Amino acid sequence: MTDDDLPALGAPATRALAGAGITRLSQVTERTAAELAALHGVGPKAIGLLQQALAERGLSFRR
Repeated sequence: MTDDDLPALGAPATRALAGAGITRLSQVTERTAAELAALHGVGPKAIGLLQQALAERGLSFRR
């Protein structure tokens, strides 16, 4: 696991992100939380896990 790996998310969220071309944490910073939450399979828990992983690296969702 590297610093740019996505955190452990549920399978639906992982599939939804991959389907949107997001396979690395750095790619998450290019989207807003609302954009990601609009993806089928990405719920509040996944958004929270992504937000925590971003914050631990001094990153955030796009505003």
